[in-house]
Amino acid sequence: MPDARPSLTRRDFLGLGGAALASLAVPGAVSLAAPRRAAASRTQYKRRGLRAMTRIDEGRLDDAIAHLHEQLADLPGDPEFFYGLAVAHGRKGNLDTALSYVRKALDAGLPPGRFLAGPRRLTGALREAPAFRALLYDRLGAAYIHGPMLGGVSDSEARVWVRTPGAATVRVTLRPSGADRRQHRSAPVRTREERDYTGVARITGLSPDTEYTYRLRVDGREQPGEWSFRTFPREGEAASFSIGFGACAGYTPWHEHIWRRIAAQDFPAFMLLGDNVYIDRPERPAVQRYVYYRRQSRPEFRTLTAGTSIAAIWDDHDFGTNDSAGGPEPFSPDWKPSVWRTFRHNWNNVGYGNGASRPGTWHAWSIADVDVFMLDCRYYRTAPDAASPSMLGPTQKQWLFDRLRQSTATFKLIASSVPFPDDVKPGSPDPWQGYPDEREELFSLIEDQQIGGVVLLSGDRHRADVWRIEREESYDLYEFQNGRLTNIHTHGSMSGSLFSYNDTCHFGRLRVDTTRSNPTLTYDIIDINGNVVHSTTLRRSQLSA
Repeated sequence: MPDARPSLTRRDFLGLGGAALASLAVPGAVSLAAPRRAAASRTQYKRRGLRAMTRIDEGRLDDAIAHLHEQLADLPGDPEFFYGLAVAHGRKGNLDTALSYVRKALDAGLPPGRFLAGPRRLTGALREAPAFRALLYDRLGAAYIHGPMLGGVSDSEARVWVRTPGAATVRVTLRPSGADRRQHRSAPVRTREERDYTGVARITGLSPDTEYTYRLRVDGREQPGEWSFRTFPREGEAASFSIGFGACAGYTPWHEHIWRRIAAQDFPAFMLLGDNVYIDRPERPAVQRYVYYRRQSRPEFRTLTAGTSIAAIWDDHDFGTNDSAGGPEPFSPDWKPSVWRTFRHNWNNVGYGNGASRPGTWHAWSIADVDVFMLDCRYYRTAPDAASPSMLGPTQKQWLFDRLRQSTATFKLIASSVPFPDDVKPGSPDPWQGYPDEREELFSLIEDQQIGGVVLLSGDRHRADVWRIEREESYDLYEFQNGRLTNIHTHGSMSGSLFSYNDTCHFGRLRVDTTRSNPTLTYDIIDINGNVVHSTTLRRSQLSA
């Protein structure tokens, strides 16, 4: 069903203000004509700039320019399309025209970091123009362009990711927010070209369940901005807390305020379960970077990532193409390692598969007495009609099985980019129903090893569901699905689920309380306006082997 797009002020549309959190119908709004609003809501905005950038990357510059002018006719004043025109004219050598569009994009609210980030392969000639550098650096106001992004938080450490305009040395200074004002400092980290000018600073020796404030220093100079976060409760101990999750976040300017809504929850951690950006260009690194930069430049997204530990896996649209299967070999096809490196440069996880020798996005982390296992369902996936079809590949599967056997956590969350139940996508082998033998291996392991407290999480489908998978030999398994963070496109609700919702964009909240005699885990579906539209509570006694 198509979205109904409300009237937007210029400020709301460009993401420069927070008024959209309360309402998008603001006095004095600059309302697009009704037919254009309807057309815009039906058309997936996330693909408009992507198509233009693909044509630029292919050298089809005139086609790209014509396409971008068509988009401006539909959405006048859109800074994203000014950005594309600046890049296209810069590639053609029309530097005066390119600079005029740079100014238009900046005046329309595009952050200057968008141009300084690149993609550099496509902005080379433009970047060399002295007027370009003066224009951008005068407006930047800081020596970093993306981030900070918090990640890898535990009960004793944290990591901070940042991107700078060029090679630089980054350091993080951090203090507890209470009476204890002892300063912690990360080791200096150098951002380099081979990492797309990103760096991750690690701070250790922190105290559990403690609020800290931190600042950035770049090349020895303290940067504007101060942010705060809370370390996790002590690992292995009972606690009460909430964490968030969601998937399917196509770039949609009038939905981007959901990141501020999520940030307002004060989650210690938020999980992105794939299709976090939509690319579908696995052999075009410049286009991949463009899509990441587009999201990382949004002030709403940066509000979330600066104070919430982010953990991300990918799905088909940020790995390959629709329903893609990477195959069993780690370095074939040859675009796979490149896509993986781009993913690593743009997130801040505690791990990425088995590293360079066995790339992937799977990793695990813990908060209090909850263990989280985040799966890579694409990199090593074989075709579902292969002789021995596999979603995970042998290395990842062994890692997951070993970690589950070893876990003593009260709850064990298995986060998959695609859903586990049958009939979640009728007739398609893309979810786990296309890999029934491997799925049964996992479920049988849980039963045979009497592993209690397992709850399944997933994304992929553009809706929020609750599913129960009945098991005869042990407890029924529950899956909490959440898959429409910012997307316009929706998938229909499913009658076989316990609950299904697709009315608006939404995210998931998991409320955990293991201090109770019978610990609970509650899944809340929260819409983009902050309303809790459904809640399901599981008790640990329901998940006992």
